[in-house]
Amino acid sequence: MTAGMRNSSRAARSALILVAAGVLAVGCGSGSGSSGASGGSSSGTGTAAGQVPTANLPVLKSIGKGEGTLNLIAWEGYLQPEWVNPFEKQTGCQVHATYAGTSDQMVALMKNGGGGQYDMVSSSGDADLRIIYAGDARPVNINLIPSWKQFFPAFQAPAFNTVDGVHYGVSLQWGPNVLMYNKKDFPVPPTSWSVIYNPKYKGQVTVPDNPIQIADAALYLKTHNPSLKITDPYELTQNQFQASVKLLASQRPLIKKYWDLASQEISEFKNGDATVGAGWPYQVSALKGVKFPIGDVIPSEGATGWADTWMLAAKAPHPNCAYMWMRYISTPKVQAEQAVDYGETPDNKLACPFMNQIQKGSCEQYHANAPLSYFKSISLWKTPVATCDNGQPDCVPYSQWQQAWTTQVTQ
Repeated sequence: MTAGMRNSSRAARSALILVAAGVLAVGCGSGSGSSGASGGSSSGTGTAAGQVPTANLPVLKSIGKGEGTLNLIAWEGYLQPEWVNPFEKQTGCQVHATYAGTSDQMVALMKNGGGGQYDMVSSSGDADLRIIYAGDARPVNINLIPSWKQFFPAFQAPAFNTVDGVHYGVSLQWGPNVLMYNKKDFPVPPTSWSVIYNPKYKGQVTVPDNPIQIADAALYLKTHNPSLKITDPYELTQNQFQASVKLLASQRPLIKKYWDLASQEISEFKNGDATVGAGWPYQVSALKGVKFPIGDVIPSEGATGWADTWMLAAKAPHPNCAYMWMRYISTPKVQAEQAVDYGETPDNKLACPFMNQIQKGSCEQYHANAPLSYFKSISLWKTPVATCDNGQPDCVPYSQWQQAWTTQVTQ
C-alpha cells in the first residue's frame, strides 16, 4: 500500500520487518525479523489464527501448457508494455489487468479465492496476511521459479508471504518510506522524524492517508519514549498503540494534506504547499526529474518500508500462465526493468548490472547494492494481527488500526 497511491494510484505501505541475519551472507537485502505469521484471521480482524484454510491445497508439480490468458490485479504501473509484451510473445498468455488503488481494494478483489476470475495480485505487506488467512491465496511450488534462488535471503521466505514454511506467492520489489524535504527550507538536512511532529512546521507537513502510519509513529516513539518498550511497530499493546495514535492526533493540526496519490504529494511540494513529509523514492525521483530541490533521508530512528508479492489466487483459473508469470517476473533483467521504471528496489540480487544498463547509476540510486547497515535501518510492512509473535493475544489487530485512523487521527 496502505487511501490509494503509488505512481498516482498506489496504496501507502507499512508493516516493518527487520533485516534477517541471513542477509549478511550476500551483503545486502531487506528482511524479516518478527514473522508476524503466527496470527491473523479470515476476516482480517486480527483475531488469533489457526491453520491457513488453503495450506493443504495441492501445488503444481510442473508447468504445463499455458491457458492463453492471465488475469492480474495490480498496482498502476506494475504491468508496463516493456515487460508485459515480451512475456505475452514468449508464452502466449495474454495479460488482462485490473488496477487497484488501495490494499483494501486488493483484499476485496481477492475475496473467495479470486472468485474464479483472478489469477494473481501484486499485494503489499499490509494486505498479504489478510489474504492468506482468509483462504484467498493458494500455496506455490517455489521450486518451479528458478530465479527465486537468486533473491536476497530476506525475500526468499519472508513473513509477509510465507506461513509455516508454505509460500503463497513470490516476492517482487520493495522500497523505503523516506523523509522528504525542500532543500531551500532545510539548508541543513533534517536527521530525525521529529520535524513532522514539530509545531514549527504547522501547515507544511504531508504524510500518507493510511492507517499503517501508526507504525511510523510507533517507530518514532520506540526511540523517543523508551518507557513504552516498543520492540516491533506492528506488534503493539493497547498502551503502545494508544500512545502512537495520540502522537498522530497531535500531528493533525500540522498537516497540509494527507495524500492518497503519489502525484498529490509531488504537487504539494512543487506548489510550495508542503516543505516536509513522508514519501517514497518514486516521488523523490519525479521531483528531481523536474529540477525541484528535493532532499530525502532515512532518519536516525530508521524508517518503515514496503515489499510486494505476486500472490496466487486460491481459485486461479489459469495456473500455468500464473506460474509462467512468476518465473518471468523474477528474472534479473525483468526485475531491473520494473525497478528503474517504477523507482523501487528489486529482490533479485543479480539485477544491478541490468539496472545500470537501463539507467546509469540507478542501482545505487535505489539502494540495490547498499551495505547491510542501510537495510538494517528499514522495517518492512506486515499486517498487524492480534496474536503477537510470542504467542500471546496482546497485540492490536489491523481492524482497530483502521478504526483509530479514521476516528482519532484524520477526523
